[in-house]
Amino acid sequence: MAANSSYSIVEYFGGDDGYRCGYCKNEKGNFSHGMWSHAMTVQDYQDLIDRGWRRSGKYVYKPILNKTCCPQYTIRCDPVKFQPSKSHKKILKKMIKFLSKGELPKGPGESGGPMDSVCEESGAREPSIKMPKSAITDIQKEALECPAIIVVKRNEADTTPTGSELPRKDPGSVLDRRTTPAPKPGIGSDPNRPPCRKAKDLRKERRHQKEQLKHSIVGVSATLTTSSPPSTPTNQPKALEDFLTETFADNSSHCLEVRLVRSNPPCPQFKASFDASYQVYKLYQMAIHKDPPDKPSESQFRRFLCDSPLEAKYSADGPEMGYGSFHQQYWLDGQIVAVGVIDILPTCVSSVYLYYHPDFASLSLGSYSALREIAFTRKLHKQSPKLSHYYLGFYIHSCPKMRYKGQYRPSDLLCPETYVWVPIEQCLPHLESSSYARFNQNLDEGDAQVLKDVGRILVLHRRTVMPYTVYSRKRKGSSDETEVQEFASLVGQNCAERILLYRA
Repeated sequence: MAANSSYSIVEYFGGDDGYRCGYCKNEKGNFSHGMWSHAMTVQDYQDLIDRGWRRSGKYVYKPILNKTCCPQYTIRCDPVKFQPSKSHKKILKKMIKFLSKGELPKGPGESGGPMDSVCEESGAREPSIKMPKSAITDIQKEALECPAIIVVKRNEADTTPTGSELPRKDPGSVLDRRTTPAPKPGIGSDPNRPPCRKAKDLRKERRHQKEQLKHSIVGVSATLTTSSPPSTPTNQPKALEDFLTETFADNSSHCLEVRLVRSNPPCPQFKASFDASYQVYKLYQMAIHKDPPDKPSESQFRRFLCDSPLEAKYSADGPEMGYGSFHQQYWLDGQIVAVGVIDILPTCVSSVYLYYHPDFASLSLGSYSALREIAFTRKLHKQSPKLSHYYLGFYIHSCPKMRYKGQYRPSDLLCPETYVWVPIEQCLPHLESSSYARFNQNLDEGDAQVLKDVGRILVLHRRTVMPYTVYSRKRKGSSDETEVQEFASLVGQNCAERILLYRA
C-alpha cells in the first residue's frame, strides 16, 4: 500500500540530552521527546496536544515533566464561559482609548517590563534533529490583581499624641506630681439616646438586614413572574465582544483591522503581506529578545512560524475557513503591528506564537490578542459546536511570571499521567507542594490510550505502509522495538495506529 497525504508521517528522535531552560536559565534542565513531522492531519495533531505535545514549525515535542526543571502543563480555557477579569478589561479599555483618542500609554506596559506575549513558549524550538535549539525566550506576565493597601492615618486635627509621641514622665517634674482636677458634675447620659454599641455589632446587623431585604425581593420577584413576563436584567456584566466591537466616531484617531490568512498552504493574502509580517517579526526579536540583526533571518522566520505540518481540511460541520494553520494579522491604519500564529483544530483553537511591533508594546498586545482569540473561538463555536476550547500552550507554575495564563478562567490543566483535564483550581494546591504533580487523584485510573499491541503500529518503509509486525520481519540488524514502543506509548495507541512512523 503506497503512502498518501491522508496520513500523518513522522520521524521519531527519542528523548534529548537536556538543553537550556528559558525560564530558570538552567543550562541542562529542560528535557523533552521530539519528532519531525513531514505531514500531519488536524485530527492527529488534536489528539497529540491532548497528550501534552506541541509544535514549533514542523518539529513536534513533548516535555518530560517528571524530569525537566520547569514542568510545562498543557492549559486550555473554556471560551464560552469566559468572563474578562478587571485586568483584562483594563487592557481592552486601553486599546479603545488609543483607537478613539490616539493616546498611546506611556512606558512598556502595566507590568513595568517587556511586553508580554501570551503565546510564547520558551520550550518551543526551531527544528533540529540532533539537538534542537531553544528558539523562544521568556515572556512577561500580566500584572496580577492585588487588593488595595489602605493606610489609616491619625486625623491631623486630632492633636492627641500617638504612643510613639507620648512624652516621657520625669519623676521629679512638677507636672507629674500634680493631681488632675476632678471632673465637674454633669447631668449624666441622655436617657433618650440609644446606648453605645460596638462598630462590629453594627456591621453584623446591617449585613443581616441586607440579606433579609434580598430574600424578600427574591420572594416578591418569584411571585410576580407568575403574572408578568420576565424582564431583561440591566446589570449584566459587559461581554468580551462588547469591548471588541465598540464603535467609534468618524473622527477617531486610528483604525484597527484583524485579518485571518492561511499560512499553509499559503493563500495569496499571506504571500502579499509576507515581507511586512517578517519585518515586524525581525524588529520584535531584536527589541524584545535582544537578537542580533542577522539572527532573525527570513529562512528562520519561515521555518519557525510559517512552515507547518498541518494539512488544510474543510468539513461541512466545521468552520467556514476550514482547519489548519493561520496567521491572524493586526492591521493598524493599513500597517501590520502584530501577528498571532494559530492552529484551528477539530475541537479547539491552539495559540502558537505572537509577535508585535515594539513601538506598540505599551498596548499589551499579547494579552489583547489572547482576548481576541478567545472571542474568535466563541465565533467558531457557533459555526461548529464541537470546537469549544482555546489552548494557551503551557502553564508553568514553578516560574511565577508564567502563572498569568491561569488568569483566563475557567481553565483546565492536563494530567501528565492519565491525560484527563482537571480544573486548575484543583491542580494549584498540588503544584504548590511539588513542581511535578499528578492531577487526577483517582489512583485506579491510568492512561486510557496505553500501548496494547506494538504490532499494530503503522510503519512507513520504502514508500510502503505496513504494520510493525511485517516491518520487523524485514528489518536487518538490531531490533528497534524498544524505541518504537516508547514512541507508541507517548502518542497513544490510537495515534500509533494512524500515524506513519518513518523507518529508514
